[in-house]
Amino acid sequence: MIDNRIRSIFSGIKRLLSRWFEKITEINRKYAKPRIKMTPMTSVAMLLLRIYLLLLVAILFYKFFTILTGK
Repeated sequence: MIDNRIRSIFSGIKRLLSRWFEKITEINRKYAKPRIKMTPMTSVAMLLLRIYLLLLVAILFYKFFTILTGK
């Protein structure tokens, strides 16, 4: 009885996550190619912003793990 409830909960979570991933995939497919024309300088600026964002996320994870491990 409890086993069936746990399976039911996990199947519900699985369905919810699969719907979310389907929506994300659909959105990514829709906006995969830009609809506006960008100059080369704009493309370079966008690339630098992406790299900067990844660097900030890496620093955030590093800080989190150093605090978590106490080093």
